[in-house]
Amino acid sequence: MPGPPQLLRVSDSQGVLATLTVGARTVAMRGPTRTFSETKRPFVDDFDRTTSNGWGVSPAGGTWSNSNGTDANYSVAGGLGLINMTAVNASRHTSVQDNITDLDARLSWSLDKMPTGNAVSLGLSFAYTSSTSQYRARMSVLTSGAVQLVLECQTDSGTTTPGAAVQIDTGYTVGDIWHIRVQRQGTAIRTRAWKDGTTEPGTWTHEVTDATLGAGRVGVRGIAATGNTSVPFNFRVHDLQVHSGTWPDPPVITHGTWVRVLPQPFDGTWTPSLAARIRGWAVDSSPDVLAYALMYITGAPAVTSPALGGVQVAGESKYGPDDVDGTRREGADFHEYMGLNWTFPNGESKTTSPEWQRSLDCSGFVRMIFGFHMGIPMVRDQNIDGTVLPRRTRDIGPNGPGIIVAQGTGVAPSLTALQIGDVPHFDATTEATVGEVDHNGIYLGVDTAGVRRFINSRKTPNGPTFGDLGGSSALEGAGLYATSLRIIRRF
Repeated sequence: MPGPPQLLRVSDSQGVLATLTVGARTVAMRGPTRTFSETKRPFVDDFDRTTSNGWGVSPAGGTWSNSNGTDANYSVAGGLGLINMTAVNASRHTSVQDNITDLDARLSWSLDKMPTGNAVSLGLSFAYTSSTSQYRARMSVLTSGAVQLVLECQTDSGTTTPGAAVQIDTGYTVGDIWHIRVQRQGTAIRTRAWKDGTTEPGTWTHEVTDATLGAGRVGVRGIAATGNTSVPFNFRVHDLQVHSGTWPDPPVITHGTWVRVLPQPFDGTWTPSLAARIRGWAVDSSPDVLAYALMYITGAPAVTSPALGGVQVAGESKYGPDDVDGTRREGADFHEYMGLNWTFPNGESKTTSPEWQRSLDCSGFVRMIFGFHMGIPMVRDQNIDGTVLPRRTRDIGPNGPGIIVAQGTGVAPSLTALQIGDVPHFDATTEATVGEVDHNGIYLGVDTAGVRRFINSRKTPNGPTFGDLGGSSALEGAGLYATSLRIIRRF
């Protein structure tokens, strides 16, 4: 096939079997149909960070967004998420920006001042889409110290109580930590609460069926009732745990393309040895590029390497260790995921430390797949000659192995030549040098909605993903990555 890029398509009686690209090592093969999908990653936000305006970013959950009060009413300090109540009947509500349907979640909280004059209450909200559309498992602390739990459903028409208020304890004192747990599966909703230091109940306070609301965020809502005289005070959130959550529209990609890697770039010559390799790949079910890429997403099982002394070389990965503000730190390469120091063939070496283990940043993820697993030689910063895989995205995009199949200056290039297994590069962050690519990933294929999706390791989801948390993983449309795409490279 004439280029650019110049291709060789090899067919058999069933149609196109393999597509080779002159100057590149990756080969797109026809194989058994596979379906790739992804679920939401469970997370625990224990507020191990410091922020003064808002709650920042939760680990793998999303960014906290405040819908009532000002950002200054929400802060994080001393391992607590604080909601400062400055007035009576003033609702405070913050939620994690990620829509889910079914869930299993737990909220732990306490008060720094006993209520006087009237009650105060804090709720674990879910299915939240606005301040007037949400479910709440709400705990109230009365001036007597009594503790109540109620399940509410708020809509534009008002608030109903699918689960009426039930007194579950007496004698609340300042500093007592209480846990609220909610489970939702389809239209079934269950809630319960218990005091820290006691055993979680085996039964539910509320078990109801309610189909009023659909997908939405998980959040926290606090209020001091009219007549309360204890303001100002703080609701103290100790942690929010989402044990499981289901996206309403998880990404699903189905196709029969497998991506293999030649030992050397294809030079345009069809030879008997190349023919034998293609025939072998036609019946090869060992992991390919895409299979390896999916070995690091949420829920992926651990895989160890006997050749490396039993160290883990695959399994669910993070992006990097948490920074002081709760965001993830960049810098985790493939060998740091494994917890190994590494010496490269050109003599460069890099030591690691335990904090980077089980983590991969965006280029570290690409290097793990194409370099460690598929055998493309790697360097760090030296001897970048177009045949090796460098450490940094800014070098991989313009000077990495293989060929550039599409490139745009200041705008996204055409996707016409895009092939499954290609490596898109993005100029996605404003902090980096303008015009310099700073993120990359691996193109997986077209999803059930007809959208071209890629997988890469990102900070907000805290690891490899092809979902839309922290930005749509689409190469077309108006999203951050679609508009910041600049280079498509075929290794």
